[in-house]
Amino acid sequence: MISTSELAASGLARLPAGLAALVGFSLVACLPIPSTAQTRPPSPAQETLDVGDEPGRISTEEAVIRDGPYARQVVFFRSSEPLGTLVVHTSERFVYLVQGNNRALRYGIGVGREGFQWSGLVRVSRKSEWPDWRPPPEMLARQPYLPRFMAGGPGNPMGSRALYLGSTVFRIHGTNQPETIGHAISSGCFRLANGDIIDLYARVPLGTKVVVRHGASL
Repeated sequence: MISTSELAASGLARLPAGLAALVGFSLVACLPIPSTAQTRPPSPAQETLDVGDEPGRISTEEAVIRDGPYARQVVFFRSSEPLGTLVVHTSERFVYLVQGNNRALRYGIGVGREGFQWSGLVRVSRKSEWPDWRPPPEMLARQPYLPRFMAGGPGNPMGSRALYLGSTVFRIHGTNQPETIGHAISSGCFRLANGDIIDLYARVPLGTKVVVRHGASL
């Protein structure tokens, strides 16, 4: 379990109490893990599988949102953040890659459901192509039919790419359910359609600054 000082240094001191407890676990997927110190049983929402819901469902790397508000596009974006910064607006369901000159490349995302949204400052600490998926023991106890391990690939709930956020359990990753983009469905991770995360992955180096906000600020 990380200390309070380490949590503050990571830029996640504003996490809700339930999320802060999650950060202390070494998870391999964005999943809610009940703390042994809980005095109340988890809510039904916390029992929901969030990183895919359908292991084995195939969504190819060509899956891109091409129409509507969540389609990838260059937009006007006023920000004091330096070129190359990622800014996540959870309430808007967008992640912005700052381009400078009041412009940003905007991607539609799926975000954490109620009780699992957070804000803070982190950096991209690791990148992975077609990441593996290992449901944690607590999830397997609730849903024993899930695979114990799923190698990376088109049917993997973690999608085609993953950007790991600092030392937290959260990441920006793909999904084999592109229809969930624009919805609050995860336990704190941010998901993009596979084609979009591949595009973003190629543009974002290790160490990239990531600012997570609940909404836009002028």
